Amino acid sequence: MMNRFASATLAVTLALTFAGTVPALAQMKPKKEPTAAQLAARERLTKCSAEWKQAKAGGKLEPGMKWPKFWSACNTRMKGGTRA
Repeated sequence: MMNRFASATLAVTLALTFAGTVPALAQMKPKKEPTAAQLAARERLTKCSAEWKQAKAGGKLEPGMKWPKFWSACNTRMKGGTRA
């Protein structure tokens, strides 16, 4: 009998708690538009990803080359850096 009462009390408490969050979610601020730097980074990521897939399919990757190292070099190159 006591377990049913505790369960019912917990269920009512949770229901009331979550009922208050639904209207709050509707009043959330809209998402911000990405900045120019973020858009540029996404474009570089897309281009480097295509290069990675092409090089991997063609077997033109250096032995032991992994995506993080490739991405770092490609990103620097795309930004106009000196690394190749």
